[in-house]
Amino acid sequence: MNQPRVRLGDLSVGFIQSLAQAVRNLEHDPGALLEQYGLDSARLSEPGARLSIPRYMRLGHAAIQLTDNPALGLHMGQCSRLGEAGLAGVTAAQAPTVREAARTLIRFEPLYASNYRGQSSFHEDSQGAWLRFYSISPYNAYNRFVVDSILSGWLAQLSNLAGTTLLAERVEIEFEAPVYASQYQALSHAPIVFEAQSNQLRLSHASLNLRNQAHCPSTWRHLLQLCEKELEQLTRTRSLRERITQLLGPLLNGGREPDLEEVAARLKLPTWTLRRKLADEGTQFRAILNDTRRDLAMAYIRDTELVFGEIAYLLGFASAEAFQRAFKRWSNQTPGEFRRSQRQTARVPTAR
Repeated sequence: MNQPRVRLGDLSVGFIQSLAQAVRNLEHDPGALLEQYGLDSARLSEPGARLSIPRYMRLGHAAIQLTDNPALGLHMGQCSRLGEAGLAGVTAAQAPTVREAARTLIRFEPLYASNYRGQSSFHEDSQGAWLRFYSISPYNAYNRFVVDSILSGWLAQLSNLAGTTLLAERVEIEFEAPVYASQYQALSHAPIVFEAQSNQLRLSHASLNLRNQAHCPSTWRHLLQLCEKELEQLTRTRSLRERITQLLGPLLNGGREPDLEEVAARLKLPTWTLRRKLADEGTQFRAILNDTRRDLAMAYIRDTELVFGEIAYLLGFASAEAFQRAFKRWSNQTPGEFRRSQRQTARVPTAR
């Protein structure tokens, strides 16, 4: 238990700007709600300030209840600006084209947001490109707005850069069509595809090639260098154990557990080299896997209302029973006992 506690993720408080503006646009005052979550003007002005993913989801759900608008995430996206993503967003705003702005925003995502479940990605082919947001399933009233705000936000941010309204050629979303499904149509020329394999939108080459009239080559290059330095610093300060822990999150999902060979391949190391390096650090892959599962399990139970079967699936267990046995071994408590003990000290309702 001497290792740093695994977190589900966090993001820049800059994202609160679009949430607050969306609430105002829906004719409600977000002030009291933000105060409840400790997000006063001083906190929102603090350089580098971050908000945990569970707390962000609770805040978003509370804002949806305040406005009585389940499509709040789509409104948030429409209000979002590149500057809310900090240095990465300011850099993207200086990109020469929509293509480079999208690449920049996604490449430097770790500078403004992190989630153990994965990272967004940009996939270009001969016809266009997919902008893909990673899976955060299972979906519920607390996290659908995150997907909505990201996909809608990408289009709004890139439209502002291009000086014209961009529509996606196709939008795919993992969860089933919600009650406000018709409101997604403002994002795309084509019908929205729900219950898809990924959360993603597709832009044509014509859209990707649009120029940014505010582009200044020297400023763009300078900002890119600053982003590269910050990203390198993030990577350099991670130990091998931390890098493995970061890899395990996305690999665990789906009722299966990754093995040493799979992780070694992701790290671009021979299996024997990874085993030796871990031995040099006084640990083994199995120990890191168990510690990661334990810490993520505690975070899920403490910070969300996911049922134990869902948590078991997210952590690569074959069944809820196998997960509950492992958790009892780790903590001398059942998952239910641990959740009840945590609820006694919780001050804000947790998010499912």
